[in-house]
Amino acid sequence: MQSQPYITGFERADVGPLARFLPPLEEGVISSWLSLQTLTGNWLLDPFGFSPRLVLEAARSGYRVLVTANNPITRFLLEIFANPPPESEFIASLADLGAIKKGDERLENHLQSLYLTTCEKCNGQIQAQAFLWKKGEDTPYGKIYECKHCDDKGEKPANEEDKERAKKVAETDTLHRSRLFERVVALNDEDRVYAEEAIEHYLPRPLYALSTIINRLDNLDVSKERKRALTALVLLACDGGNTLWSYPEERKRPKQLSTPNQFRENNVWMMLESGVGLFAATSSTVACEAWPNKIPDEGGILIYEGRLKDLANQVKREIPIAAVIGSVPRPNQAFWTLSALWAGWLWGKDFVEPYKVALRRRRYDWAWSATALFAMFNYLNDLLADDVPMFGLIPEPEPSFLTSAMTAAWCAGFDLQSVALRTELDPVQMIWKSAKKPKPEKVNQEKFKNALQNFLSERGEPAKYFYVHAAGLIALAENNTLKQDEDEFDEALRKTQHLFESVLKDDKDFVHYSTGENVDTGMWAKGRGFLAPTETLSDQIEKAIVNYLQKNPNVIFLEVEEELNKQFTGLMTPSKGLIYAVLNSYAERIEGARWKLRDEDIASVRREEVKKVFDSLQEIGTRLNYDSSLDDKVLTWNEKKRPIRKFHVIASALVNKALENADEQTVLVIPGGRAELLTYKQERDPSLKEKMKKYKLIKYRLIRSLLEVSVLTRETFEEQIASDPVEKSTKQMMMF
Repeated sequence: MQSQPYITGFERADVGPLARFLPPLEEGVISSWLSLQTLTGNWLLDPFGFSPRLVLEAARSGYRVLVTANNPITRFLLEIFANPPPESEFIASLADLGAIKKGDERLENHLQSLYLTTCEKCNGQIQAQAFLWKKGEDTPYGKIYECKHCDDKGEKPANEEDKERAKKVAETDTLHRSRLFERVVALNDEDRVYAEEAIEHYLPRPLYALSTIINRLDNLDVSKERKRALTALVLLACDGGNTLWSYPEERKRPKQLSTPNQFRENNVWMMLESGVGLFAATSSTVACEAWPNKIPDEGGILIYEGRLKDLANQVKREIPIAAVIGSVPRPNQAFWTLSALWAGWLWGKDFVEPYKVALRRRRYDWAWSATALFAMFNYLNDLLADDVPMFGLIPEPEPSFLTSAMTAAWCAGFDLQSVALRTELDPVQMIWKSAKKPKPEKVNQEKFKNALQNFLSERGEPAKYFYVHAAGLIALAENNTLKQDEDEFDEALRKTQHLFESVLKDDKDFVHYSTGENVDTGMWAKGRGFLAPTETLSDQIEKAIVNYLQKNPNVIFLEVEEELNKQFTGLMTPSKGLIYAVLNSYAERIEGARWKLRDEDIASVRREEVKKVFDSLQEIGTRLNYDSSLDDKVLTWNEKKRPIRKFHVIASALVNKALENADEQTVLVIPGGRAELLTYKQERDPSLKEKMKKYKLIKYRLIRSLLEVSVLTRETFEEQIASDPVEKSTKQMMMF
């Protein structure tokens, strides 16, 4: 397998309508991958239909994309993103809704009145942005507002009036809950109980507001375009009204339909208003049709409202698929259940029926995921010609998800070509090719262990378990040992995990840096009996960045990152955090977004600085009655031909090589600008942190300042070098 460079996008796509449930993918990744391909034809297939933005980006790149979209909510989002109404239609649709009468008052005023509260500072009547609740209680404990009268804002305690208003709305809850329930399933439907459980994740007030809105939506006499705009806004309100909004925000991306211990009750009308800007920002018209309509040769989206297996034979006959793209779906019981609920509310029971299984299922384990993915990959491989590439993204990855996806694809006959990952927070990028189904081989544990050791040896520093796990899965795929024919997926996944545990945990050839015993905690390195390379991955990346800056002044971050990703491929991709740590150590920003080497870090200038440090150390040694000798980068103070102190002077943070021949007399001398970078490296490398505890580290500026001390003794010198602090990183460490 040949490792490919990790493709970096230019903008995160984790904002926008329902972003907390959609894959957090970077914009620009799929278009970059497509630009590197030589494909026969321009038909692409997304068999998952899980990421509307990914499909849109491919279509904007000039491809025709066939998408299977069984989820009615993601299907609607794809349609609305592909052909969004103009912002004026969103504004007008909300005005139309707000103008409807509810009794004697406008609906807008009525719904806003549900969230009225009193400003603590000026006693003015204002709308709360949200009320704060504790799970199981019948009144809110707090509120969040921003007063337009006096500018008071923030979290405040709920008063008695706030609590009474919540109780009053709850008095009619049963009626409105029943109305919304009946839009999802019939009264005699066997799935009734599951719909009831799902609706329990709505408090009475937002449920009343949504029921009132949806009831008016059915009878609103507006144009089709305006109805689409309003439906999009109401969908956003449906999400904003549930109890899955933890407070303080901890579960930003909920996977289970469970109410947090503390949560926000969002103002439903404000959610409608916020949707105007969110949906308008998605504007990028792309031809979008439902199967079996036609789309232009120059690109567009063709949506099949069903599952891949129902489409497979027709595609094989009619559409030559040049490549497969998609975000592999991660099980999300919360979103899938709510999607069934929202589909019923917005469009009625008929839209729920094909997707009603999402209401029934409460637990999605990784064996279920592997089984479902295998079925999809299997249908997919059957409809493709051999050697059709598939670019798959694994969002929010973790070891079990990776095992599930890779095992399913391998069993279905997809040949793994490449795996590239950056950090545990970023999608894994995988390339497969359609092929014949492999013949499983028996696992060779020694061979598997060697693969893990080779990976750690190449890295040259400890790695988090996620990286080790990925390296092991790649080895199993290459050796056709991910699953045996006689094993079900749950057994295959258990055996894979047991293999990692038996090799890592019970073998002396690996070192575990962790406070816990589980293999998936902490970091792993090769055993102490193995000779570690002197140039770790982080050292190599530091050198590569400096070399690039020397040859390419005034570069933007994306240019640096792209160059590094070409040099460090696959599982060695540097994180943004490490790149920024090196840039901040050696370079400065100019013109806002560009980077250039600092004047003092130009090679010729730094060489001169190192020479001055050696001269200063020799002068200080003379004042302390030591004889000095210089050997390459090490200056030694001697007394009676016996070494007292050794100063290893370096201009970088590449300390591993310096520590090779270090002893208890060694002092590392580095520029002050490297101190924070070295601290960062120690945080990502516990083995380096352990080694550094044995040696003193001082900065150039301390040497310069000691020259200014009029009375310097050996004792005061030792006190000074013992007290020279190493800066802690003031920037957020972005994983690896």
